[in-house]
Amino acid sequence: MPSANAFLSMEMLDQPEALYPLTVYVCRVCWLMQIPEFHTAPDMFAGEYVYFSSYAKSWVQHAAQFCRSATERFDLNETSFVVEIASNDGYLLQEFVATQIPCLGIDPAANAAEAAHKKGVETHVDFFNTKTASHIVDTKDHADLIVANNVLAHVPDINDFIAGVVILLAPSGVVSFEFPHLARLLEKSQFDTIYDEHFSYLSLGVIMRLFERHGLAVFDVEELSTHGGSLRIYGRKKENTSIHIEPRVDALLTSERNQGLEQLSTYIEFEKNAAAIRSAFCDLITSELAKGKKIAAFGAAAKGTVFLNYCGVGADAILFVIDDTPAKQGRFIPGVHIPVVSFDTLEQEKPDLIIILPWNFRDEIATYLEPARAWGAKFVVATPKIEVF
Repeated sequence: MPSANAFLSMEMLDQPEALYPLTVYVCRVCWLMQIPEFHTAPDMFAGEYVYFSSYAKSWVQHAAQFCRSATERFDLNETSFVVEIASNDGYLLQEFVATQIPCLGIDPAANAAEAAHKKGVETHVDFFNTKTASHIVDTKDHADLIVANNVLAHVPDINDFIAGVVILLAPSGVVSFEFPHLARLLEKSQFDTIYDEHFSYLSLGVIMRLFERHGLAVFDVEELSTHGGSLRIYGRKKENTSIHIEPRVDALLTSERNQGLEQLSTYIEFEKNAAAIRSAFCDLITSELAKGKKIAAFGAAAKGTVFLNYCGVGADAILFVIDDTPAKQGRFIPGVHIPVVSFDTLEQEKPDLIIILPWNFRDEIATYLEPARAWGAKFVVATPKIEVF
């Protein structure tokens, strides 16, 4: 596979392109599922990062709802201190800024940090680790709430990351992590979420073992619909027994075991399901092209790069990918070299079939693409199975 977010310019199309083996492993001791590290984190996230969270309206709404809930549940006010790790363009912390709760973002991408600053969100440009955590404590304070959404999977050294959280967290503070749930990834064959920026694939059981190693405890967990099925876990320092552990933590842990997350056969079946989806998708594309249909796609997301490269479907089959992110427009999908264009191209070309690559935003995107129904266009999603609607 190519690097999932390494979009190409026109000049780069005829140059050699780096490809990496995408093999996922699972540990039969702790049951962490992960891929080998072929990149260093600065290669992927520092400098100009092309993904801005604010472009997904439903995700911004999700973040705002969390901020309101956390403020009430943990009695946050103008004397509190909230830190978000991987704060991107300030999509979440802007809510705390609006309510005058002191906060700080930490993100390695300078362009995302600049966008956050324009929202009034102070952002420290760096990767988060034990060194960064100590610096924040020395220059700011310990955090009453640490938020880390969809970042833990991106961390090559997951133990150093959690050790940094322990340093930064106040004795009575809480952490809130969100991450795609391994149980849903396996259940729904979400193989396209496995790519070079995601080193780890996480379950509640894995997180609880990781927290135990570093003196933390999970005290609550919520199952979310975001990203095809995610978990939001809440943690505290083990000695902070004033916060009791909710019964649903043990209930979900039992559910994971019953699903087979600690059985190797579950992962072997996942591999077979991915191959079946690839076969069905390629059959659909071949059939539609034989009918003379024009095919396009929507959403130049990393999962789209993985899916199209895994299926071997490129620019000879899909005319273009529509994406609203200006940094991606005028560039090409890694590996398969499909051009990324603005929404205006949809009306000009009038494709018959539109592949929705970011299936986790399926409903939002389908509503956005509704004008295409006027010329009879149909939409396709491929996860957890091929569906034309």
